[in-house]
Amino acid sequence: MNWFDLFVIAVGLSMDAFAVSVCKGLAVPRVGKRHVMTVGMYFGGFQALMPLIGYLLGKQFEAMITSIDHWIAFVLLAVIGGNMAREALSDGEEDEPDASFDFRTMLPLAVATSIDALAIGVTFAFLKVSIIPAVLLIGATTFAISAGGLRVGNAFGTRYKSKAELVGGIILICLGGKILVEHLFFGG
Repeated sequence: MNWFDLFVIAVGLSMDAFAVSVCKGLAVPRVGKRHVMTVGMYFGGFQALMPLIGYLLGKQFEAMITSIDHWIAFVLLAVIGGNMAREALSDGEEDEPDASFDFRTMLPLAVATSIDALAIGVTFAFLKVSIIPAVLLIGATTFAISAGGLRVGNAFGTRYKSKAELVGGIILICLGGKILVEHLFFGG
């Protein structure tokens, strides 16, 4: 997997954090540096930690499923992306924005938005991705995108939330297809 693929995965994974950050931006009258750092550190930190945990778990089972690893990567990415796209297109009620940036508020949000990254980490183990640069890229990308989402939410409102989730889902589905096609037809 090359750097461009990793970056595209990082962007796709960060879309949930972006959407939540937009909502956080709606809830505060003025976004300050403390808000930006809090959102960036929670979301970026957990987006980096979860693939590392998934990678370590995936390495435990690598020998047993090497022959089908490309299918696992495809299914995981397609399911994650499909869920993101489905949530973006659903007509569910929007939650009221929460202005709190404390530990009890941010920790569950960070965990919830990074569960997908755990599955990506498992996929990275099967694809033999160099994990440290990958998680650093994912964490830094999510930090920047969620910080930007906070500012966007503060400036523009919820208009981009579902579009961001939809784009993130489509990106992950396409990457899953790319991995499968490369392995099946090009021996990649």
